[in-house]
Amino acid sequence: MAGTIQSLILTPPSIVTSPFPCRKTCCLFSRSLRINPPRRSISTLIISCKPSDEIHGSDLANGLNWTKTLMNFASNNFLPLALTSGVAFGLVNPTLGCLADKCNLSKFSTFGIFVVSGLTLRSDAIGAAVKAWPVGLFGLCSILFFTPYFSRIILLIPLQPQEFVTGLAIFSCMPTTLSSAVALTQLAGGNSALALAMTVLSNLLGILIIPFSISKFIAVGVGVYVPTAQLLKSLVLTLLVPLILGKVLRESSRGLANFVDHNRKLFSKINAVFLSLVPWMQVSRSRSLLMMVKPAAFIVAIGMGMLLHLGLLAFNALAIRSLSAISGGHKSIFSKKENAQAALLVASQKTLPVMVAVVQQLGSAFGESGLLVLPCVAAHLIQIVLDSFLANFWLRKELSSNTAKFRQASSGIGSCWSTRSHYQKTIGYS
Repeated sequence: MAGTIQSLILTPPSIVTSPFPCRKTCCLFSRSLRINPPRRSISTLIISCKPSDEIHGSDLANGLNWTKTLMNFASNNFLPLALTSGVAFGLVNPTLGCLADKCNLSKFSTFGIFVVSGLTLRSDAIGAAVKAWPVGLFGLCSILFFTPYFSRIILLIPLQPQEFVTGLAIFSCMPTTLSSAVALTQLAGGNSALALAMTVLSNLLGILIIPFSISKFIAVGVGVYVPTAQLLKSLVLTLLVPLILGKVLRESSRGLANFVDHNRKLFSKINAVFLSLVPWMQVSRSRSLLMMVKPAAFIVAIGMGMLLHLGLLAFNALAIRSLSAISGGHKSIFSKKENAQAALLVASQKTLPVMVAVVQQLGSAFGESGLLVLPCVAAHLIQIVLDSFLANFWLRKELSSNTAKFRQASSGIGSCWSTRSHYQKTIGYS
């Protein structure tokens, strides 16, 4: 059909002799063509000749492709979308968030976060990380003892409202993320068993150490007294108990463990929903104060969160390189790329759920909870984005290195075959 239409439009009219006189008709036809010249292009004519069902079908297919692309984007970026949506809903309509806060929904969401975290924690790989125990020990010391010192530097920054600074200082005293660091370590090809071991141990020990870190680094700098024993008891009940409960449920039922492992994306989304409820309620409660904050102050707080993570990366990278030089250079266990990547990623990230739970237990001791949490939500997202770029860089570097080695090996094999054939020709073999 398309070829016929094209020949009809592009082929000049040929002179055809007919036995019947039709001069007047041809003249009228030619005049009508001159008066109303066709302005439709070939593609327009071809499309117009297509059945309407085919046109509507292609439109429907394009719509389905767009829907599938959006769904894939939402699935791959569920956590940042959930957190930003919670903050946005709290700012737009705080009524529901305030009502949920009065009903103590935040305690339920915190309990759910750590039950799900316990269900998803796999301990079978911890034994595989025993060989790299010096690296794991450094990672634990960096997470729980060294990096909290960054809070003193943060508290020196003059920024209003003061809660932005205090919130980031509290954030620097937290243990590592519950899943992001392990996932990025696995993506980069690092020692995921070591990363998992450091994650589990730092979160279990961190619940016991955080009250003392906050009392030492934050309360003294802000001038607030923190009841350490009461905070420790609250964190054990709200964090450690549900975490252990989820872990016991996982270990007691093999079928449940297999179901969780086969549906890890579903459970991570459930955890993200629970986590997004907390900033939604806290932002809703603090909306009146947040609307008074200048946008420039919030941008500065976001920049501080980025600098905090870059500072943690630089500190841990320098420490790992120094320990590698001290303990044997290239033969050191710290110089192994897989161990160094795991330690760098895990020791440089801070967890948001534990920080939110700590702020809830402290009440208004350090200021309005919504102002404390908001810059930490941004810092949490920033560290995941930056570390994903870092993991991708390591992965590309490894792939290029493997490709170069493969090409070198292939060229070596080719040269060996050429040498062998030349030798056979020399001695007379075909």
